[in-house]
Parts: sequence; structure tokens; C-alpha cells
Amino acid sequence: MITRILAMTFISLLTLNVSASSHREAPYITKYPQVDATDFYLFSSYEPGREDYVTMIANYIPAQASYAGPNYFPFDPNALYEILIDNDGDAIEDLTFQFRFTNSLVNNGAPLSFDVGGTSVSSVLRNVGVLSTTDEGALNHQEGYAISLVRGMRREGTAEAITNADTGAGEFRKPFDYAGTKTFGGPGQYDAYARSFLSNINIPGCTAPGRVFVGQRLEAFKIALGEVFDLVNFVPIEGDSLPGAGDSLGFPGGITQNSDRNALEKNNVTSIALEIHRDCLTDDDSVIGAWTAASVRQATILNPTATFAKPEVSGGAWTQVSRLGAPLVNELVIGYDKKDLFNTSHPSGDGQFATFVTNPVLPVILNSLFLDAVNATLGTSLTDLAPNNFPRSDLVTAFLTGFAGVNQPEGVVGSEMLRLNTAIAPTPRANQSAFGVAGGDLAGFPNGRRPGDDSVDIALRVVMGALCHDLPLGENGAGVNLGLCSPSDAPVGNVPFTDGAPLSAADLDNQFPYLLTPYPGSPGNSPVPTAGE
Repeated sequence: MITRILAMTFISLLTLNVSASSHREAPYITKYPQVDATDFYLFSSYEPGREDYVTMIANYIPAQASYAGPNYFPFDPNALYEILIDNDGDAIEDLTFQFRFTNSLVNNGAPLSFDVGGTSVSSVLRNVGVLSTTDEGALNHQEGYAISLVRGMRREGTAEAITNADTGAGEFRKPFDYAGTKTFGGPGQYDAYARSFLSNINIPGCTAPGRVFVGQRLEAFKIALGEVFDLVNFVPIEGDSLPGAGDSLGFPGGITQNSDRNALEKNNVTSIALEIHRDCLTDDDSVIGAWTAASVRQATILNPTATFAKPEVSGGAWTQVSRLGAPLVNELVIGYDKKDLFNTSHPSGDGQFATFVTNPVLPVILNSLFLDAVNATLGTSLTDLAPNNFPRSDLVTAFLTGFAGVNQPEGVVGSEMLRLNTAIAPTPRANQSAFGVAGGDLAGFPNGRRPGDDSVDIALRVVMGALCHDLPLGENGAGVNLGLCSPSDAPVGNVPFTDGAPLSAADLDNQFPYLLTPYPGSPGNSPVPTAGE
């Protein structure tokens, strides 16, 4: 057991750079929210009847205030958004799903107009009336997109168009963001409208049709953000014997789970969601690695007389500006001076960042600043609070290679990405553990990542050595040590660190695209969307 001083200090050090999972995770990307990847999910679909499929969700445009009209949150038509798959463990993509977006005025390229005193005047708003599944006539500006599949390296391979399985068209539409209940009616009406943009897709070289959805969703990531930035204004150790027990039998004065602590409760994101049959993603190994990236052209020239169609001109090679695989890596592991470099890098070059994983800095800072204070408070003579198993093989496994026998591909090349064993059956929503593998659920993080996996709590525990202690992976939940390190290597590795903002699969839908209907822009006192059956 550690003191309140240690707990509060630890969380403060780990979270000062976090506004959510990989939201604005590097200095440069804060300038370009349209291409800022916020979260990436990779998991075997747990929607009943879809267990042979893999779902990938790449979220972009962080911390969307639902009321942020009149332009809301379009994608950048001059950017390239990608979901990349490595299916042979060599840290080089074998499949890349590329998304390109278009913006257009819906009235044959002209704005909607009104007769004002006998003069036709273009509308000042993006939406000028009620919208529904069958009628978008009052929408002034709409977004479309095309999808390509590249086999081989993303800039050198062969690209083929992915088409709508029902119409054969190669152009897809993105629904307008949830401006509010007057524009769309209540949550049920917007949900029906948005789901009408969910499409079955034909994938070149794949006999099983997949599914795609691109649109605004409710932020699934949860964190007690305001309290964290107020110098961690809580005791971040579980105060109950078990999360949600309500018995106050955990750490004295520790924080207990309360959904009201989620500062992102009414924030939205924009999701690019794909569901693909696992046989169309794997090669000889059932394990795949995946990440998302966004790129822009190397040069941009602003139009001094900007128009809707051409506010700028871009050219040159595609240049990656955002990269995201596992959550929280860039925030909590990569050095501050290398965060922008990590965003522009490729997994095959991750050797340049290896020292940040094998010899992590944050636990050392914690120890150097607070060891004496902790010993004085406890009356102990601890020599080190941080894990001491150098190089940190437990973190190498978690971040760079995957776990042998679970999600480590044969002949793996160490590199940062999410890795999923598609042969491990998905856990039904009702039976999922928010702590994934650490909670005895092999279908959860870090074997891929589901939206209901509590990556904040998991990351906090792993960094301080949870993998050195027994995990409930044996028969009937018996403890098993992974052999990566021993309990003596991590003196506080079994402490239940938490931010007190609970997250579970019950908070998500049980069907693709899993993330909930976004929060409406109006009225502001609308109930937060809840999961359906």
C-alpha cells in the first residue's frame, strides 16, 4: 500500500500532457485538429452474428463541442486518412485503407439562396431547415468520400477502389453532424438518419462484404479531466474493495467510481469505422497489427481570394502529420522533444524510440522527486518506488511486440501498433472486462482495443509494473505470472490506480459502429445518449 502523496504525484506526472487518449498529443498537431487522430480501436466484432469480422475505428477531430456551429466538423479534403494493417509482423503495412474526402455545395455547386426583397442572396448557414433520413434539401454543404485499398506499401502498392455493395458506386456520403433536436428531432431521429449512411462494401480480393460508417459519434473515452488538471484534486486509488462496490473498503480516502467525473461526457468525435472479415485481413498468421495515420501535402499555398471550392492549393509528396496505434504512447512514453517526430514516423523506424520504452523516464522522475517524502510519511526505508527491471521487458511486450501466445506474431519486428489475434473469439458485451487481459479477458486490450476497455486505468497500472505481478489468467481466475518480471521488480505494481471515471462495454452499443449517437448541439440540457441493446 502506498500513501496519498505517492498516488496523487504519480497521476499528476502521467496525466499533465493528456486531454484524452492521444488528443493533441504532440505540440505541432494542436494546429491541425482536422487531422489529429484521437483514438484507434481494433477488435474482433462482438455484435451477435458478426464474430468472424474485425472492427477498426479511427477517431479524429478531438474534443468537439456539440454546439460548435455554424460550420461544425468537416474532414479536410486536402488530407489523406489511412488505416494500415501489418499481417506478417515485419512492421511494414501490407494493407492500407485510404479515405479521401470532398466538400460540395449541394445545389449543383451553388449555395442555397433566398429571395430577399427581390434579390437572390446565398444562405449564411450550412443547414437552413429540418433534415431527415429522406430529406436533406435544407443542407447547404455536404461531405462525401472515396475509399481505396492498397496492397503492399501504402505509397508504392496497387490501389483499388472499394465500392458500395448495394449500388456499385464508389462515392460514399458522410452524415451532417448533430446540430440539434430542432434540426433532426430527438436522438432516435438522428440515429436513424446517421445509420442510413452505414454502407455494405465490396473489397477487392475479399469475397465477404464488409461495412463502413464515417460520421460524428459520442466520445467513448472517459477521464476525470478537470480534477486531474487541478493538481489532481482527488486520491487516485480505488476507494472500494472492487470498482463500484460502494463499500469504502479500498484505499482510505481513495476515489470511487462515478460517471459524473467524466469531463468529456458531452464531447463528440468523428469516426472512420470499418468492419472487415478476418480472412481478408490475415495472411499465414492469425495476428494482425494496425494503426491509423493522416497525411497532408508537403506544401500549401493559401488563396488570397479564397472561395469555397479553393481556399488553398496543395502539392508535393504526402507528409504524415498524425499517427496512432496503442493509446497514450505518445503522451506517456515518448520524450517531449520527440513527440512530433513520432507522429511523422513509421513503425519500421521505431528503433529510434526504443530507449523511451526500455528505460522510461516518468517512473524515474517520480522516484527522484518523491522517494524521501514517501519514506518520511510511511516511516519506511524504500530504496525505489519505480519498477527496476531494466530494460523494461514488460513495456517492450506491451507496446512493441505483443504477448507471446496471445497477440505476438511469428518473427515479430518490435514496433508500436495495436496487435490483435483474430483467432481469439470476441467476448460478448455483457461479459467483457474493462481491464482486458489484465482482467482475465483475452479478447481485450492490449490484445487489440475495444471502446469499452479502460485504457487510462490499464496504462497507469502497466507503467508502474502491473505486468510483473500475477494476472487472473489461470483456471477460475487463478493468478498467473507472465514471466516478464517479478513482483519484487515493481513495489507498487499491484496498486489499483484509477481516475474514478468508469468505463465499460455496457456504455457502448452492441452493434457496428459501437460508438453512441453524438451529443446534440441543442438543447444543452439533453440527456447524454445511452447504449442500446
